[in-house]
Amino acid sequence: MTLAGLPKHAKSYWRDSSRIPSFPQLQEDLDVDVVIVGGGITGITAAYLLVHEGLKVALLEAGKLLNGTTGYTTAKITAQHGVIYDELIQNFGRSKARLYYEANRDALHWIKTIVDQNQIDCDFKIQDAYLYATTDPSAQRLEKEADAYQKLGIEGELVHRIPLAINIQNALVMKNQAQFHPLQYLTHLIQVITEKGGHIFEETTAVDVEDGKKPVVITRDGHRITANEVLACSHFPFYEGLGLFSTRLHADRSYIIAAKTNKPFPGGMYISADKPTRSLRAIKMNGEEMVLIAGDEHKTGQGKDTLEHFTALAQFGQKTLGLKEIRYRWSAQDLVTLDQVPYVGKINDSQPHILIATGYRKWGMSNGTAAALLLRDIVMGKKSVHQDLFAPSRFYAHPSLKSFLLENANVVGHLIKGKLELPKKKSEDLARDEGAFIFIDGHRKGAYRDEKGKLHLIDTTCTHIGCEVEWNRAERTWDCPCHGSRFSYTGEVLEGPAEKPLQQYDYTMLDILLSEDSGY
Repeated sequence: MTLAGLPKHAKSYWRDSSRIPSFPQLQEDLDVDVVIVGGGITGITAAYLLVHEGLKVALLEAGKLLNGTTGYTTAKITAQHGVIYDELIQNFGRSKARLYYEANRDALHWIKTIVDQNQIDCDFKIQDAYLYATTDPSAQRLEKEADAYQKLGIEGELVHRIPLAINIQNALVMKNQAQFHPLQYLTHLIQVITEKGGHIFEETTAVDVEDGKKPVVITRDGHRITANEVLACSHFPFYEGLGLFSTRLHADRSYIIAAKTNKPFPGGMYISADKPTRSLRAIKMNGEEMVLIAGDEHKTGQGKDTLEHFTALAQFGQKTLGLKEIRYRWSAQDLVTLDQVPYVGKINDSQPHILIATGYRKWGMSNGTAAALLLRDIVMGKKSVHQDLFAPSRFYAHPSLKSFLLENANVVGHLIKGKLELPKKKSEDLARDEGAFIFIDGHRKGAYRDEKGKLHLIDTTCTHIGCEVEWNRAERTWDCPCHGSRFSYTGEVLEGPAEKPLQQYDYTMLDILLSEDSGY
């Protein structure tokens, strides 16, 4: 399977198959009980929970609802998050490892209850989840993970065959997990939020918080929303306070193709314990069964040509199931904390009315729902058994210190590398639909020639801490290798922590500079 078999443009099936309502931009100051920033699964679920508590809620989304990580997921609802429980026992102890499992198990049960009670048509299905190993080292890790399941009372077992044409050493199954169409599910929650008087605003970017007994969220347009509680559910926290979360998180990207296969899919959800990751699950697309093949993750802005990741997934799909046609391709980005457990709760003790939720490590359907349930409890003054486990202010010397040092050394390395890297192309060398960085009068600039031949120029210095962004050919974006900020080819912010766009240059300036022999 080659690039020729891939759709030319990246597009999420979830978004393409959903009718998501649109909402106006905020045009005035507001006073509410709770303001929620971020229109993904956590923000929407939290708003749904809090309007049911009778609170006045405002939900702000910088772009369009469900156009972030939630709209680009594999949509597995499971407490099986890779090989995690043996590690959690080692780092947190048995009781907290069990709490992590229970939080995600309860999130699955909560989603199922909402779907059943409201008869939401979202293709919700109970499935067993398989974590499989193809090498001896990974098989040994799964044996330890199976022991962890037993210690924690998790329903599951070690098996030596799965119903796929993959030569495995062993596999660990977690029973009675689930999958669904996330946007059809969340669209129903959005409808309920508005029916119960919740306010939703799109194209409304929150940029700061004035702290106090009643904090005030300030938007880019200068509007002020006063609330008793602020919930930052915006993937990367739009407000860090003293938390310095950019030093405690890193961004990973992964890739997904949706394909019609020659072999029927046997049911279940699968993910490899080996790297590169391979993940599979089925979906229904206009009555036809399709298979989502995902994985090949890497740190954002780092690694090989991004289109090669899609090719690798297609080759795996061809070998495993045989591919008739690839209908969709897209990618997703999520954040990883120092100790693998999300940060959910008050940002710190000195700012108790500002809460965050982030770091789901690509398991946002369960983790994001669990986060919303915990945020609801905190807002309502209820003590939760999960509060200490997910507290953003926690810091465990092992493994957090080692991860902190490694991640920040990685940032420094890429900060220096980007400044020293030399261009390989000149602007006139760029074909249509090609991007690269070039030098203009000794300064690094990003250039992309679109399909109509127009040249788009930007400054490649990320507006977060000054790293140099890299060209992402698969999505036609500029991605930062330091903290995962992403920008469109015209410089607009697509993913934080950056808040300001890259500086743009009128492409006609290039002709002027070239005529002056400015050293391209």
